[in-house]
Amino acid sequence: MRDRTHTEHIERWAKFVKTHPRSIWIREVGPLIDAQIIMANTFYERLARVEGGIEKIRKLRKIE
Repeated sequence: MRDRTHTEHIERWAKFVKTHPRSIWIREVGPLIDAQIIMANTFYERLARVEGGIEKIRKLRKIE
C-alpha cells in the first residue's frame, strides 16, 4: 500500500479538480498527458521496426 502522503496528494488533486473549472486544471495536467501520448507513440513506432514488432503491437492492443 502506498504511503499516506500519496493518498493525501490524490485527495488534494481531486478537490482541486472539483473546485476549479476545467480550463484551469487542464493547464496543469495537459502537458503530462500530451507527453504520455507522445512517448506511447514513439514506443509503438520503434517496436513496429523490429522483427515481430507488428505482432507484438497487435497483442498489446488486443487486435486479432
